[in-house]
Amino acid sequence: MLTIKIPSSEYFNERLGKIVTIKECTINLEHSLISISKWESKWRKPFLSKDPLTEEQFRDYVACMSLTPIDPLVLFGLTAQNIEDIKQYIESPMTATTFSKALDNARQINREVITSEVLYYRMIAHNIPFECQKWHLNRLLTLMRVCDIKSQPNKKGRINRSAVLSNYAQMNAARRARLHSKG
Repeated sequence: MLTIKIPSSEYFNERLGKIVTIKECTINLEHSLISISKWESKWRKPFLSKDPLTEEQFRDYVACMSLTPIDPLVLFGLTAQNIEDIKQYIESPMTATTFSKALDNARQINREVITSEVLYYRMIAHNIPFECQKWHLNRLLTLMRVCDIKSQPNKKGRINRSAVLSNYAQMNAARRARLHSKG
């Protein structure tokens, strides 16, 4: 959980045509599957995409992250430091688990669109309890990735098919040469 203190401030709201005063307040935020699900239901687009969020979408996501309802006008009081803290919190891995570069490169090939429903499916497929939807999203994604890796059949000691066929061809060629046969 991230706690953000928003200082009191004033700004001109063009839509209302007046100066708005924001009182100092503290908000508690959680970057979780629940937050993403709320945001996607409003914006009808995947949160986990390469497209950067607009300022409006980012502020709305902060509102979705809030553990208690907040006045949307309060979000206009976020300072540059508040926004930087929130972005660092969202990007934080929140786990000690790391993956090799080879696994990262292999993973980038998959271009599947990831939505909250896909993540819920993966939770169900791996029997991950639903209380994990409240975890920091990066921690949940790491758990899902570990489950993906651990659930793959063990391929140690197996030779790929092309290597086997190449080996057979070499053995046959050696036999033909030794026996002076054409095959």
